[in-house]
Amino acid sequence: MNIELAYLLLTALLTGLLWIPVVIGYVTSRGVLTPASYKVAPTSALPDWVNRAHRAHMNAVENFAPFAAVVLTGQAIGVHGTLTAACAATYFFARLAHALIHISGFGLFKARTVLFTIGWIAFVAYAGVLLRHAL
Repeated sequence: MNIELAYLLLTALLTGLLWIPVVIGYVTSRGVLTPASYKVAPTSALPDWVNRAHRAHMNAVENFAPFAAVVLTGQAIGVHGTLTAACAATYFFARLAHALIHISGFGLFKARTVLFTIGWIAFVAYAGVLLRHAL
């Protein structure tokens, strides 16, 4: 497995684990699910951190597919190198930091937006390398 696929795997694991804080927040705030709550979802207010955790998870899910498509396209056409590896690593660490900052509620320096943008730039740069190779 090359480094780009390793970071794709790590990104998949991160995305797949981000539901856990959400569920912990739901259970600690609303209690264990009951048969009635399967029919009608509870509507009691949730702590802010739980809402942020949910948004962090949804954001990770929404952004995973484009990143995965770029990495898998690179694999399919055999494009690997220092830049693609750096882009994959940067994307993963930006997404990890984004999730942690988002859940924590840290709002200084527009950190969440900056981290999202860093990840997005890594994604675009990776795609650019593939496009340059394909054209």
